[in-house]
Amino acid sequence: MAKKKKAAKQEKKKPAKKKHLAPSDKSEEKIIDTYTYRSGQIPIKVTIRRKKGEFVPLYDLEISVISRTTEMILERVRQELIKKVSLGIAEISDFKKTGLVEEKFEEIISILVQKYFPDSDAETMEFLKSYLKIKSLGLGNLELLMSDNNLEEIVVNQSSEPVWIYHKKYGWLKTNVYMKDEEEIRHYASIIGRKIGRQITVLTPLLDAHMNEGDRVNATLSPVSTSGNTITIRKFSKDPWTITKFLKMKTMTIEAAALIWTAIQYEMSAIIAGGTASGKTSTLNALATLFPPNQRILSIEDTREIQLPKFLHWVPLNTTLANPEGKGEITMGDLLVNSLRMRPDRIIVGEVRRKKETETLFEAIHTGHSVYATFHANNSKETVERLTNPPIEVPKIMLPAISMVIVQFRNRRTGHRRTFQVAEILPSGEENVILQYNAKKDCLVQVSKSKSLYQNIQLYTGMTPQELGRELKEKEKILKYLINNSIEDVDSVGRVMAEYYTDKSNLMKYVNTNKKFL
Repeated sequence: MAKKKKAAKQEKKKPAKKKHLAPSDKSEEKIIDTYTYRSGQIPIKVTIRRKKGEFVPLYDLEISVISRTTEMILERVRQELIKKVSLGIAEISDFKKTGLVEEKFEEIISILVQKYFPDSDAETMEFLKSYLKIKSLGLGNLELLMSDNNLEEIVVNQSSEPVWIYHKKYGWLKTNVYMKDEEEIRHYASIIGRKIGRQITVLTPLLDAHMNEGDRVNATLSPVSTSGNTITIRKFSKDPWTITKFLKMKTMTIEAAALIWTAIQYEMSAIIAGGTASGKTSTLNALATLFPPNQRILSIEDTREIQLPKFLHWVPLNTTLANPEGKGEITMGDLLVNSLRMRPDRIIVGEVRRKKETETLFEAIHTGHSVYATFHANNSKETVERLTNPPIEVPKIMLPAISMVIVQFRNRRTGHRRTFQVAEILPSGEENVILQYNAKKDCLVQVSKSKSLYQNIQLYTGMTPQELGRELKEKEKILKYLINNSIEDVDSVGRVMAEYYTDKSNLMKYVNTNKKFL
């Protein structure tokens, strides 16, 4: 009996599968979802579960077992690797040299893994090489999380609590990933800073950076963040939103999408408004796939989030931060002014925040460009009020240059993102809501007739009301066709749109017979 008790005690002392991954208590829990993905050559399994006493679901990351002995050997390999490969800050900072740096590491890693693990098969070798690369060049377990395309945000609040993530399907979740200590968080923040030629120190404890892949990183050091050092990573979407996905998710109705598409086709400018995390940029991305292929498009963003079909004539522009000496900053206002000299047909602005940016935006519209921008406001009335009052103060007489205001919101009861309003701006500068979200029906419903948008389309196209009605019905038919045939990635949707603008009669043959468009 004593031997059994001793064995039980030893069993309890077994280490977790992976360093800094907390063991999971499987009692009184419900599995919500499981899936797998790969980070480099490392296979990862994710289990999302609910546990009694936890107020949010838990996200468990599981990777192949690495024994303590193997981990000690790998740490020796890593130390030897650092000695053999000497890198300067210039090499780390230059994203064009990233491939060369990785090649240099890859070559040395292969030699060292062969030396310390001579009997490993090819698959194990690739696994060990991926692991060492993440530990040496990357962000450790954070990098494993970053490889999950289902995540929007990865948040480190302090070393004493788990890493949090924002899941596209399940919202905020706690993970079983922990940082070893505050120094490790600081180290990862420093790695990110060095890659873009910036430092995060006690004297400069705030870091706002864009990683090479487009992910945005914010980091803070204690005592600015009083609980500990923090890192917040907003992931760049590898699978951008399209109009088909919006319609499938019931974010927008087909009728609303057809109306917005018609306005976009005939070069009506629009503002996409909404609160934080309401889906403004996702909406902008989805609507941008409706652009015609024979026009030059410029996008201006802080963080690269817009992704258009490959065959569009598109030039993406990004702001840059000042260097440690405070020089070299390029703002959205600078890019907007510069974009007017690049002969664009349409300009997409990631977010308008300041008076100067807004003035330039309206100047662009008045000089004949179609402009699409996001803006922080909860409804169309608030959009008009914020634009016309301090600190932005756009004269009300200029507002009709914006033909439409599309408002996004996140339903606080369900967590779903929905289009809240589709409004037009009247010649007086006032807003007129045409479509309004009905929470009980979970869809947009018409609340008033158009007083200017339809008339403007008819004025500039020469269409009669009947012809406009037929065009809207035709577009609804095409949108239903996209849904029925699951044409939803950005290039496939863009290909259909290009065909609509260049050979509509051919496209309608596929739509009318419901045959897959090639």
